[in-house]
Amino acid sequence: MDLYTVRNNILKGVPLQELNLKVCFYARVSTDKYDQLHSLDAQKTYFENLLARNPNWTFVKGYVDEGLTGTKIDKRDSFIEMMRDAKRGKFDLICTKEVSRFARNTLDSLSCTRELLNYGVAVLFENDNLNTIDEDCDFRLTTMASLAQDESRKTSIRVKSGQQISMEKGVFYGNGNILGYDRVGKDLVINPEQAETVRMIYDMYLSGKGTMVIANE
Repeated sequence: MDLYTVRNNILKGVPLQELNLKVCFYARVSTDKYDQLHSLDAQKTYFENLLARNPNWTFVKGYVDEGLTGTKIDKRDSFIEMMRDAKRGKFDLICTKEVSRFARNTLDSLSCTRELLNYGVAVLFENDNLNTIDEDCDFRLTTMASLAQDESRKTSIRVKSGQQISMEKGVFYGNGNILGYDRVGKDLVINPEQAETVRMIYDMYLSGKGTMVIANE
């Protein structure tokens, strides 16, 4: 169903759930820690249940990014694939839980939703009760995306502060899982096998290779 028809139906009072739409969902967590991956499973289950409750919707695909930041879209392979599929007309509606799952950068949120509208695709932010085909969407989306972006900034500050305090106190930050070392009690002991990898990384960097080349090799 084209976006013009969807808009007209909604203006006539027809609920979105009663329209015959091709639907996908997008889910993301910003770290690969167990509790966050559990959150990702919860997001998947949430959308599976949502789609099951709406028999008029045809599920196309779920796009999922694990352990990736919301501030940089170019790092999210599934998000990029979703935008490409939207351009190809594979679905009419993208469901996501909230603006912060979609993007934490205000400019990205606005530019991507506008691009999707140009493709004839709407985005439904379930928890925020926001649909990009609503007339006041831009204003509300700008406000919510700005709040999400600011929260991301504050989180970054808290994390960096925690790392700094840990270094000053001489204690491990996080689980102490550091490439090239084994954690033995309160000490780090060189792991001979991993140490070879660490030395290789430094040698490659000193030879002029960039971080992406080194990571790929």
